[in-house]
Amino acid sequence: MNYFSTRDKSLKFSFKDIFLRGLAPGGGLFLPAEIKKYNQKELNNLSQLNYNELATEIIFNFCSDEIKKKELSSLIQKSYSSFKDKEVVNLKKIGEIDLLELYHGPTLAFKDIAMQVIGNMYDYLEVAKDKTVNVVVATSGDTGSAAIAALSNRKNINLFILHPHNKISNIQRKIMTTIGGANIYNIAIEGSFDDCQKIVKELFNEDSFRLKINMSGVNSINWARIVCQIVYYFYSFFRLKKNKISFSVPTGNFGDIYAGYVAKKMGLPINKLIVATNKNDILQRVINTGEYKPDTVKSTITPSMDIQVASNFERLLYYILDESDSKVGSLMNDLSSKSLFNLEKKEIDKIKKDFEAVKITDEETVSIIDEIYKEHKFIIDPHTATGVGAAKNFKNLRDIVVLGTAHPYKFNDTIKKAIGKNLDSPKHLKLNIDKKETFDIIGNSNSEVKNYILAKIK
Repeated sequence: MNYFSTRDKSLKFSFKDIFLRGLAPGGGLFLPAEIKKYNQKELNNLSQLNYNELATEIIFNFCSDEIKKKELSSLIQKSYSSFKDKEVVNLKKIGEIDLLELYHGPTLAFKDIAMQVIGNMYDYLEVAKDKTVNVVVATSGDTGSAAIAALSNRKNINLFILHPHNKISNIQRKIMTTIGGANIYNIAIEGSFDDCQKIVKELFNEDSFRLKINMSGVNSINWARIVCQIVYYFYSFFRLKKNKISFSVPTGNFGDIYAGYVAKKMGLPINKLIVATNKNDILQRVINTGEYKPDTVKSTITPSMDIQVASNFERLLYYILDESDSKVGSLMNDLSSKSLFNLEKKEIDKIKKDFEAVKITDEETVSIIDEIYKEHKFIIDPHTATGVGAAKNFKNLRDIVVLGTAHPYKFNDTIKKAIGKNLDSPKHLKLNIDKKETFDIIGNSNSEVKNYILAKIK
């Protein structure tokens, strides 16, 4: 399996190459040369598998040249052995809502599902066998802790995590800054998640620095993240046993819902993919109007979606623009030089064939949490609540699965505001919230981050 860039189809990289690099040369994102499409008989066979078996079959399509299937199966089994639910995820009926709980991993968020696999892939692919790998990642709240849980104390790997200072929940921050070994470095950037993400992308695009520190990344721009997230779309479809279903997905960086798009391209009978967003509504605006114009990041009670530059949208653009790398490059140049780009009506129509988008306000989010609790004695986190709210906007769509992206405990302050009670820490979260936090606050500067990293790896 070869991989190319959204901005340069002539490139040929292996899975191991793109796994280590994360970002393609020239700033594009990697895509596979082929996407397997299952026929009905193959889908029927897949439907008989448990989660780990299904993950093995789907992920193997994208890394078969690098990993033997039997060894991939063992790797996946190991990755999910610490999850609370033996099936990794849990499909639950809450009134009329089909809720797919994705937060039974070690750090209570859907990010664990991909990150635990990625952590073990670093070992299997031996990318740090002869030289230390320095993983640099930006987080809007959950990716950081998931990366720590996956990479802490791994041999020849350092992990540098950039999070926006004072712009994630207290519990999100404490999970990040109170766990992990000596190879973990938490950096609070005086800016937004978009600023953190911009710095990381700039570092990847500086070849001399990237090569000097043997840099790698595990943000959702890393194709391996997308691959692992495809699995639970198949799993929930098979468990619901419907002819066709839709998904409502809380998303900021477009990675989680893009995995659903890939699942549809692989033959899964998905009707609509509903983007649930907060008042940082760039995805709603571009899907409904065609204008992609980042605004100032606004703080909300759904901080993991406080994003104005949805990086993975570029992967969708590639297919919407008839697989033209030059057109993608042109739009990305417009975004860089003019701070926006515009899609034509025919391109918007293509997107809307698969996607819908809804903005849910903070007030609506609190109300939804309260309503679900009063009616069903069940508590959802604020991000999941946006997914519920978005789903309710489409009365004409049947069988919508809402992705439950995080455990409500991670957003205890908002939950208390909504239902008037505090939540206890889940038993499978090994966290002492009174433990001293370890992180460094630095300015919103590419050079400051570079100097920080260089000082730590001497």
